[in-house]
Amino acid sequence: MPYHHWKCPPELWVRLRPLAQEMRCKPTVAEERLWQQLRNRQIAGCKFRRQHAIERFIVDFYSAEARIVIEVDGDIHLQTQENDATRQNVLESFGVAVIRFTNDEVLNEMEGVLKKITEVVIARK
Repeated sequence: MPYHHWKCPPELWVRLRPLAQEMRCKPTVAEERLWQQLRNRQIAGCKFRRQHAIERFIVDFYSAEARIVIEVDGDIHLQTQENDATRQNVLESFGVAVIRFTNDEVLNEMEGVLKKITEVVIARK
């Protein structure tokens, strides 16, 4: 499905924008470390955005050209697995690949995280 069919509706963006801006200003340690590796087209020349709205969701990282969402899950996600699965199904219905990493993976296994992201980006470009 083309991007313009599932971007955040303007009336919803008015409400989501302040939250997305706050999340950009106050990232988790893991999100900030991963952002330093994703920004400026460092992964296979692919542009990523952080705290990007897709439909009614704000995703941690998104690349429109590779149609990839990257989520960094903290401990709270242990209690929200059902909601996360629903969210992932909706995003995947738009033709977007969703890659999930835990905070621990990002903080302690960055090389493997970047390898996985690079593989998916290359496969989808």
